[in-house]
Amino acid sequence: MAPQVAKLALRFPLVASTVLAGVIVAGLVIAGHAAAAQGTATIYSLSVALYRTVAMVKGLLRGRWGIDLLAVTAIGSTAAVGEYVASLVIVLMLTGGEALEDFAQGRATRELRALLERAPRSAHREGSDGQVVDVGVDVIRPGDLLLVKPAETVPVDGRMLSDVGILDESAITGESLPAERAKGDLLLSGSLNGADAIRMVATASTEESQYSQIVALVREAAASRAPMVRLADRYAVPFTLVAFLLAGTAWLLSQDPLRFAQVLVVATPCPLLIAAPVAFLAGASRAAKAGIIIKNAGTLEKLSRVKTAVFDKTGTLTQGRPVLSGIRLAAGGTQSEDRLLQLAASAEQYSSHVFAASVIEAARERGLPLLPASGASEHATNGVSAAVGPQTVLVGKPAFVSANTSGFERTPLDGGQLAVYIGVDGTYAGSLIMSDPLRTNAVDTLALLRKLGVVETMLLTGDTASTARHIAAVAGIGNVLAECLPADKVAAVASLPMRQVMMVGDGVNDAPVLAAADVGVAMGAKGATAASESADVVIMLDDLSRVASAVDIGEYTLRIARQSIWTGILLSLGLMVMASFGVIPAVAGALLQELVDLATILNALRALGPVQHFKPAQLETVPRERIPRQ
Repeated sequence: MAPQVAKLALRFPLVASTVLAGVIVAGLVIAGHAAAAQGTATIYSLSVALYRTVAMVKGLLRGRWGIDLLAVTAIGSTAAVGEYVASLVIVLMLTGGEALEDFAQGRATRELRALLERAPRSAHREGSDGQVVDVGVDVIRPGDLLLVKPAETVPVDGRMLSDVGILDESAITGESLPAERAKGDLLLSGSLNGADAIRMVATASTEESQYSQIVALVREAAASRAPMVRLADRYAVPFTLVAFLLAGTAWLLSQDPLRFAQVLVVATPCPLLIAAPVAFLAGASRAAKAGIIIKNAGTLEKLSRVKTAVFDKTGTLTQGRPVLSGIRLAAGGTQSEDRLLQLAASAEQYSSHVFAASVIEAARERGLPLLPASGASEHATNGVSAAVGPQTVLVGKPAFVSANTSGFERTPLDGGQLAVYIGVDGTYAGSLIMSDPLRTNAVDTLALLRKLGVVETMLLTGDTASTARHIAAVAGIGNVLAECLPADKVAAVASLPMRQVMMVGDGVNDAPVLAAADVGVAMGAKGATAASESADVVIMLDDLSRVASAVDIGEYTLRIARQSIWTGILLSLGLMVMASFGVIPAVAGALLQELVDLATILNALRALGPVQHFKPAQLETVPRERIPRQ
């Protein structure tokens, strides 16, 4: 515990020193040394005010007006009239608020570190003598022969030397279906190899490969994002000018300098210092209870102003894994739907076919027991054949099934669908229609976003155009950009005219565009760490409706923050007017100002309550896993 306290004290020295000063002052008061307590508090407060003045002047020279001017004035005026306790409180609020902001935004270096941790660090290089040795990826050069073992990540871009291979490229392209690669095909770094080892020849170094380019895009996008101006800063300057005007007028008319101090005592910036941070912390807490992690207060403000929502497809709008969506029986076939599915699943149970797990799961969901199979034979990337009881069953691609059956006919498919064909005893029996379906609450989520003021929606995906258009049509999205690599996504988001832009996605391929968007939202329940770290908002539950909830919470929180600020400002203005007539002595003004602070805090805490549109959605019961699990 002590080391953690020491670490925090070193990280936030002003907060630590203010707490220490408060303890010393309290000890002096208890010991009966009130004058020493006042002197200590006054010296410390004025020292901090001087330090902040230097920082404020530097900010003014850079064109940044903010709350520091008001805070320094309040510290000086309270110290001048002997309200040393109020001076310490203002110092603590100022330094503590900045510490919380710095702590919340301390993820800048973690983004790239998390992204880099997933990158391959070594590769299996094959020498001229055929021996395979492990080397660091940084020494790989174009022309090197490499071996990629099962379930390993492709270390650099290259071309396939093996006859066939199955790879999961979803981290790079966003394509949910495993990609079948043949000899001579391009392999992208960051792709995950399937069940069989493959050989490849490198065509690029690590720095020139796709995955490293993704890392560079994240770095560039994160660095180019402009900082958010604090909400309270917008009210600080006019509030300060009004306070000075009232205080100066009261001094001029009364010819009493004490009147100037009395006005400034009730013009402390506490409502501005407290209202927004408390409301934002309450809003972030409310979001966390809903499974939504909002990383900083600036993100809440941006969420409240989102006008364009951009979605990735795979694993975001869709469930992210293929499922059985229909069964088509052959004309004049003798098999029932259940029997056809049972035969296919029974043959697939010994297969590493890309859809084997989905077919088996579909059979189990219908309560169909798997039958024992014998003589199972895998036909690389084409399908599987097996004897299921007395029947011979073929499951796979159309070319494979048509070449070994009679009466074959292709199944007409809609966008986003793929057929697995089945033959029984040499005769075509039918097909299983597979698809990556839209999430059950996707349409409702988009409708709620439109109700919350989002006027433009867009689908941005690495999938094929036909699949993307089909999903967009079902979801009600009019703008579609398909077959995108990460750089294309970044460029598309940057060109959108209606800001703020919210990007929702998952996977490593979404990390750059999440960092480039005004607000990046990661579906982080099962998504890649890099996507979660690059995002401003992480949805911890596998529920798309929480995206709309995040926008709703942002709008509600900002509304409460503004109400709280205006509550504090109006009450302070009323007290300033009364103090300018000499009605409120300095000590009484300080006490009344604390009541204003209390009212501000209580109003800001309303952000903990339920928002207008937010209703916890029914979570999808099907886990979002990537298929196949080989």
